[in-house]
Amino acid sequence: MAIDDHGALRLPDPSVVVLVGASGAGKTWWARERFPAGSIVSSDELRAVVGRDEADLRASKDAFDVLDLILERRTRRGLTTVIDSTGLDPKARAGWLDRARRNGVAAHVVVFATADAVCRSRNRERATPVPSKILTGQLRAADEARRAVLDEGWDGVHEPAEVVRLVPPQFVAAPVAARRQKDDPMPLDFGLQISRFSWPDSPAATGERLAALAAEAEDAGFSSIWVMDHFLQIPPVGREWEDMLDSYTTLGFLAGRTHTVRLGVLVTGITYRNLAHLAKIVATLDVLSGGRAQCGLGAAWFKREHDVYGWEFPPIAQRYALLEDALELLPLMWGPGSPPFTGRTTSVPAAICYPRPLQERVPIWVGGSGEKRTLRLVARHADGCNLFGDAATVRHKVEILRGHCADVGRDPADVRVTHLSTASVVAPTGDRPHADAGSVDEQIGRYRELGESGVQTAIVSIPELGHDPGALSRFADVIAGFR
Repeated sequence: MAIDDHGALRLPDPSVVVLVGASGAGKTWWARERFPAGSIVSSDELRAVVGRDEADLRASKDAFDVLDLILERRTRRGLTTVIDSTGLDPKARAGWLDRARRNGVAAHVVVFATADAVCRSRNRERATPVPSKILTGQLRAADEARRAVLDEGWDGVHEPAEVVRLVPPQFVAAPVAARRQKDDPMPLDFGLQISRFSWPDSPAATGERLAALAAEAEDAGFSSIWVMDHFLQIPPVGREWEDMLDSYTTLGFLAGRTHTVRLGVLVTGITYRNLAHLAKIVATLDVLSGGRAQCGLGAAWFKREHDVYGWEFPPIAQRYALLEDALELLPLMWGPGSPPFTGRTTSVPAAICYPRPLQERVPIWVGGSGEKRTLRLVARHADGCNLFGDAATVRHKVEILRGHCADVGRDPADVRVTHLSTASVVAPTGDRPHADAGSVDEQIGRYRELGESGVQTAIVSIPELGHDPGALSRFADVIAGFR
């Protein structure tokens, strides 16, 4: 059971919660005390809707047809739904579980092992008791159901707890993982991604605001700062007409206003610049930052941006060819001599770049987690990869990467794994402004799970950055949990 330190049962929101137990087991009372009324779908109440009253057993089939329809609509919208029925029919349970799976919602069971005598006593007190013979059958079926649900594939089978907390899925097991981090600490680096520049100041104050945020990030313990390589704000983050600074100009500014953080673009769109010129830009950033540059590369995806700025947006296969050329050419540009280069899309008569980067090799990261192409390129050429998703997804991707490393004879330990996510620590009010906001312990647990899955650097985008003065200082407590 996902029980936190206060004894509360933690369930993912959204989820399907199926109550299993005979009539009189206390399911309805338990659910009404712990879940919003609108999230509970009661088969008894639906009998009263489609039949004479709640005891009209002849209306049962129609009532369950309506229940299934409600469940379908709610799970399709990502809404937590509690099914308040006996839950004793294996076929019905299988249907509810299948519907949750098809709509991408977690599915949990709460089993009520209430004593037979208590169920019978409560049943006698009802205005319309369930017939004794039917209740006897339910009690027998309840014993069977308590054993059967353990093997039916539910995400969790639980006892009815006193307190239920509905939390975003990534935080369900966080308290347990946070305890592991406290008892057996593991290291984890944190990077900060700055993805928005539309702050409540005038544009003239943007530089000072950015410098202040960077200084605060260093003080908070972030080891790197990253920006996006976009010229229009991207749809998942904001609106097209929001302010968006040029990536490498911004990093050049930050190089002069920071001291310890490494600086990178997550990730450089490979279609936006001549590859040799890109090598020169990164080398310059490394020199001016005192050897703190990191080079993130990606195949680019935002067609609207290409159309607006007049850049060619070639088919994906050609973009991957361009990406592989960059992975081969950039180290040549930064290395000794001036050898010629002929790649799949690019030819350079002499790989000349002076001054050289201060680092012997500027680390190259590849963004994206495509299993067949992207991670294979990482294994062959890159120093690191940037992944997305929950801990289970990351664990799977890391295994794929290790397989590609084995194919090319490379030690997977030579490839550093980063992970980009949205996260913030809730303000003292305790309200979650978005699904990725959590307490310090919840975030420590979340990142502990990611660390156990293979992540070595967690890159965090904080939505409140620049608008909430305490956002960075609150997240500093998460970083401190991994020192």
